[in-house]
Amino acid sequence: MKWTELIESWRHGATGARTVSKYAVHLPLDDAARLHALSEMFPGRTPEQLITDLLSIALQEVAAAMPYVPGSKVIATDDQGDPIYEDAGPTPRFMELTRRNQKKLKTELKKG
Repeated sequence: MKWTELIESWRHGATGARTVSKYAVHLPLDDAARLHALSEMFPGRTPEQLITDLLSIALQEVAAAMPYVPGSKVIATDDQGDPIYEDAGPTPRFMELTRRNQKKLKTELKKG
């Protein structure tokens, strides 16, 4: 999801599944002021919903920004026949940990 899509979803009230766990944060004053400004602009959204949506977009961008580091193993070839090397950077580990934690959280959601 892009930032423009997020703002549009705030206008239409779209939400997804949520975890059982809660996460408490203490925001810097400037961020809290911006958050309250958004909640006034989009009165159908609570500050917690806005934080959830903003965090989701930020995490997507973090995952996309992780660098590709070519490993030593060739896993495929491209259209020109050039080798494509496995990713030895942080992305594969991040994706594996994400899948593992997603499975755990889904189990908790079913129980809770």
